[in-house]
Amino acid sequence: QVQLVESGGGLVQDGGSLRLSCAASGGPSALLTMGWFRQAPGKEREIVAAIYTTSSTYVADSVKGRFTVSRDLARNTVYLQMDSLKPDDTALYYCAAKRRGSQEYSWWGQGTQVTVSS
Repeated sequence: QVQLVESGGGLVQDGGSLRLSCAASGGPSALLTMGWFRQAPGKEREIVAAIYTTSSTYVADSVKGRFTVSRDLARNTVYLQMDSLKPDDTALYYCAAKRRGSQEYSWWGQGTQVTVSS
């Protein structure tokens, strides 16, 4: 059973930066695809970024050039570096994991709130 714990959310001004962390336990994160999702009030949940077992990455067009996903295998932790934040980035951010080859993400963290003030 994989457990995920996010941290690093908070309140930041327009143009600011935050780094979210997702600590995985119960299995090596190197064997998992790790994704970052977000959900704003009244909106659908959307994927923001992902890092695969090959260490290749995906970043959504809406945040490309501003957000970077990375992982520290020694710490079993995945990061989402968010720069040039905008009020539209305000949302509850979730970390999720799935086994390689799986279609669906099987494990989810509790979420961390990111609020960007204008």
